[in-house]
Amino acid sequence: MYSVKITTLKAIGKAAKELIERFPQQRVFAFYGKMGAGKTTFIQAICRELGTHDNVTSPTFALINEYKTIKGDSIFHFDFYRIKEMEEAFDLGYEDYIYSGNYCLIEWPEKIEPLLPQEFVAVNIEVEENEMRNITASPG
Repeated sequence: MYSVKITTLKAIGKAAKELIERFPQQRVFAFYGKMGAGKTTFIQAICRELGTHDNVTSPTFALINEYKTIKGDSIFHFDFYRIKEMEEAFDLGYEDYIYSGNYCLIEWPEKIEPLLPQEFVAVNIEVEENEMRNITASPG
């Protein structure tokens, strides 16, 4: 289990690095949290830690963005907020991404939870007083 409190934006990079180091073998990370909790912002920090210089934005309408690291590896960023049925994930070909061995960072995973692989990391982001964030992560 991983747990950290984020009190400033400066602390996000350190938390992202620690999360990746805490789960070195995992490639699928499911991000849970209310709208505005900071899922996309935290994913941006993770992508920077993984070595991408691409513009990391939420794929709310596209459902998936692909970023390249400086080593040429792919990072897949999903946002399932707008899907209505799990079949939409099948139409997207989610299995090809999830089982590719590349990092997959998923926002709104509750929309496709039965489709998540057996091994993934559940990352919960909660907003606390004074806009602090409590981030916990554990194997799903």
